Amino acid sequence: MKKYISLGIVSLLLFSCSAAKKNASAANQLQEKYWKLIEIRGQKVTSENYFKEPHFILKAKENRITGNSGCNSFSGTYELTPETNRIAIYNTAMTRMACIKPTVEEAFIKVLETADNYTVKNDTLQLNKARMAPLAKFVAVYLK
Repeated sequence: MKKYISLGIVSLLLFSCSAAKKNASAANQLQEKYWKLIEIRGQKVTSENYFKEPHFILKAKENRITGNSGCNSFSGTYELTPETNRIAIYNTAMTRMACIKPTVEEAFIKVLETADNYTVKNDTLQLNKARMAPLAKFVAVYLK
């Protein structure tokens, strides 16, 4: 009987460790990467749409998000639930430079605050709201 209990405890511990590693690797898929905005609400984003390249980075330390919205820099806090592909971005603060060139800034910040889930395939990230069409698409940029 003691053998079965011991075997059950060992199995439970191994399963727990495996699940924790899977969640950590799913979070690592998103964190510490430069995510460049390439599409917002179905419209391609080109250099005509911004003054500075719109992007964000999810910092693992303290769950901070930093980035640029096309003109102004921003930061905030995020929560990831990798098991269900859930994301929440909140407490965003932004610089307020006067931008001469029209940008995707307002729509970009709205997407970040609205998105509640994500999809990652290869190096492409989609931020979504419920089961609607993707709010925005990003591509991972690897610095050389």
